[in-house]
Amino acid sequence: MLLVHGYSGAYDKVTRRVADYLRSRSGAVPKPLFGEWKEEQPPAEAQVVKPSEQVIEVLKRRGYLTQMTHAEEEAFFSKVAGKLHQMSVNTMPSYIFMPTYQCNLRCPYCFQDHMRTNPAFRHLLRIMQPEMVDRIFAALPRIEAGHGIQPGSQQARNITFFGGEPLLSESRPLIEYVMRKARELGRANFSAISNATELDAYTDLLGPEHISHIQITLDGPQREHDQRRIYPDGSGSFERIARNITLALERGTKIGVRVNVDKNNVHQLPELAEEFHRRGWEGHPGFSAYAAPINASNGKTDENSILGSWLLTKTLGEMRDQNPRMNRFGGPDDGLREKVRRIFERHENPLPSFRTEFCGAHNRMYIFDAFGDMYACWERTGDPKIRIGNIQEDGNVLTSKTQTDLWRTRTVTSNPVCRQCRFAFYCGGGCAILAEAQNGELHSNHCDGFSKRFRASAAEAYAAHASGAESVGNSDRVCDL
Repeated sequence: MLLVHGYSGAYDKVTRRVADYLRSRSGAVPKPLFGEWKEEQPPAEAQVVKPSEQVIEVLKRRGYLTQMTHAEEEAFFSKVAGKLHQMSVNTMPSYIFMPTYQCNLRCPYCFQDHMRTNPAFRHLLRIMQPEMVDRIFAALPRIEAGHGIQPGSQQARNITFFGGEPLLSESRPLIEYVMRKARELGRANFSAISNATELDAYTDLLGPEHISHIQITLDGPQREHDQRRIYPDGSGSFERIARNITLALERGTKIGVRVNVDKNNVHQLPELAEEFHRRGWEGHPGFSAYAAPINASNGKTDENSILGSWLLTKTLGEMRDQNPRMNRFGGPDDGLREKVRRIFERHENPLPSFRTEFCGAHNRMYIFDAFGDMYACWERTGDPKIRIGNIQEDGNVLTSKTQTDLWRTRTVTSNPVCRQCRFAFYCGGGCAILAEAQNGELHSNHCDGFSKRFRASAAEAYAAHASGAESVGNSDRVCDL
């Protein structure tokens, strides 16, 4: 049996007898990872055998046994979370530049759909001007000071272009200007989230020293993609995007293909994997792909077609067993599985990967739009009432304390469910936007099947480690009791 401690970072392989003893002490009803108990029932409390005093002492030291009361343990957890959150805040911010809210595609599930289809939002569709770029860069040192970054720091700034569609051909001069200004201020890394339909306009700005990584969406093989990622006239975009993916890879830019999936297209992933092979992307060192579930972010998305992360993880596992090329597709929990695997094989300390918040919206991400408005989350942009600040003409930052506190204080301690959850430091509380949609409250939990996903990932990682498959470590042991 594998023990995982939720806040001490301990991972320990123990005998079934030790695990049964801990379960008897916790009062929790033991359940198998999948399904229900069949032949092998958990032992009755009368059958539980107390381990040796030596083992008991190790269990105490590792945190599995404690003399703290429930309230004391919750207070201790909150104190640890507070320190970890402050550490995540006191690092170089990440910056998202939105050159425009305009986009040349009309994808039906887009959370910004209203901006391009409702005339009331037409004023948002202008392109950022160089003068605004100057104001933003004048403000960056002030923003960074709030994160403990000293003037003259040699840390590189990470800048991502997002939209709308950030890499429209008409935005090319503005993108080039942003890159130049960033380099004048110091070292900088550039990436983008783009539909890639007009990426060929940026050929000389692609590569390891320029825009080094781009996330691009393909929503299935061509016939499926061309019904989802469409131009205003209804025509498809697959072939043009595919050509530009090849172009970018040839220029040395890393490409991460995101496939937005639901119940209607998830089973077409093997066919898309074959397309990757046919175009020569499979095996390219700069190419990766992953599947992500579509969320009901507007009224055009059928909620009955949505795949949760847990169901998607299981479906991908089944497909990988049937088709080796499906191993090219990452899934929602692959990163978690690899972290656990490294703990087993390299004895890596899990504490640095603990999450007190779900994403950068809650610690150090800043999104700038064409109007100088500053937001915490890119799914909550375009409305000045929810901005966390605005960049003034002189480069000063006018902040909204209400909105800043709303976003930057959301952690695993800001709601009672996460504060008592054993998976909190691995989950981070889930997406705030989805939590708000589900519970009506930004500071609430969004679990998305995480308990099942974590237990499955840990079990699969240990099984792979124990079998020696693609082992990268030097030890066969975790901490055996």
